Amino acid sequence: MRILAINPGSTSTKVAVYENEICLWNQGIEHPNQEIKGFACVGDQYKYRIAIILKMLEDKGMQLEEFDGIVGRGGLLNPLVGGTYLVDDDLVHSLYNAPGGEHASNLGGIIAFHLGRSINLPVYIVDPISVDEMEPLARLSGHPELPRLSLSHALNMKAVAREVARELGKAYQDLNLIVAHLGGGISIAPHCKGKMIDVNNANSEGPFSSERCGTLPAYQLVKLCYSGKYSEKEVLTKIHKEGGLFAYLGTNDGRVAEKRMNAGDMQAKLVLDGLCYQVAKEIGAMATVLAGKVDRIVLTGGLAHSEYITGEITRRVSFIAPVVVVPGEREMEALALGALRVLKGEEKALTYEA
Repeated sequence: MRILAINPGSTSTKVAVYENEICLWNQGIEHPNQEIKGFACVGDQYKYRIAIILKMLEDKGMQLEEFDGIVGRGGLLNPLVGGTYLVDDDLVHSLYNAPGGEHASNLGGIIAFHLGRSINLPVYIVDPISVDEMEPLARLSGHPELPRLSLSHALNMKAVAREVARELGKAYQDLNLIVAHLGGGISIAPHCKGKMIDVNNANSEGPFSSERCGTLPAYQLVKLCYSGKYSEKEVLTKIHKEGGLFAYLGTNDGRVAEKRMNAGDMQAKLVLDGLCYQVAKEIGAMATVLAGKVDRIVLTGGLAHSEYITGEITRRVSFIAPVVVVPGEREMEALALGALRVLKGEEKALTYEA
C-alpha cells in the first residue's frame, strides 16, 4: 500500500510518501508570508498548495495514480471520537467553513480530497484537533455557559500512545496512560483503554507553554479585559501567542531559554522550572482521573528533546508510574498508519456528522 500524507502548517506544508509502514521520503515546503497573506481565508489556499504538491511529486518522478490512498491532517471540526475518517463532500464543507475556527490543519482534508477526487482515490483524515472522548464529568467547568472543550494534540498523542503500547507488547486499548505533549501548546491527557477521557484545552487551560498562558486566574483576567488597556484581539494574542516563556523571557524557544539558564540567568531557570512544575502538577491531576491506575507516563513533543525539562518533570511524577520519553512528534507517521489500518481492513473508516 502506497500512501500520500499531507500536513499543512500556517506557512508550510509537510508531504510524505509511505509504503506500508515505511517512509520513502518526507519533505517540507515553505510558503512565503506575502503569498499566504494574499488569501482571504485559510480554505482559499488549497489550489495554491495543491499546485506546489503536484510539482513536488513531479520532481520526485511520482504520479497520483501510484497511490492507494491519500491522508490529510484533520482540523477544527465539531467534536468527534478519535479514529480515521473518510473525507466526503460534507466533511470538506465543514473544513472549509471552519465551525471551530480557522486553522491551517483544516486544509489537510481539503487538499487531500481534491487530489484524490481527480483519480477516484480514497481520502482520509486521522485524529483531528477536535477529537473529543471526554467523559461527562470532565466537561463541567464551574459554569454552564463555559463548558470545557476538548482541543488538543490528539494526532501525536494517540500515535505515541500506540507506539509505547507496541513496545510494551500490549494493545493501546489495554493500557492506562498519561500522555503529555510539550510544544508551542501543551496537551496532557489520561488515555483509558484507548480513549482520551479528559484533556486540558491546549489553547486556554493547563500549564503555560513556550507561547501560551495556559490556565490564568479568572478574576484577574476579567479585570484585565475590562481595564481599557487592551482590545479583545490584543488580549487573545497575549493568551495564545505572547504568553508562557515568551511573556517571561522574550523568547518562545525552549533551547534559548535553557542556554540562558545554563549561563547563569536565574529568571530563565525560574521560568523553566515553573513550566516543569505546572506540567507535573497537571499530570498528577490526570492521575486522579485514572484513580491512580497508570501503566506509563509519556512525555512527547518538541520540548521533550530537553533532558533538563524531562528530567525535572520525571523527578516529580515518577512515583505515579514509570516515565517514557518520546521526543518530537509522529504526525506524518500517524497519518499514514491511520490510513493504512483502514486500507488493510484492520479498522473501519468513520463518517463525520456535521
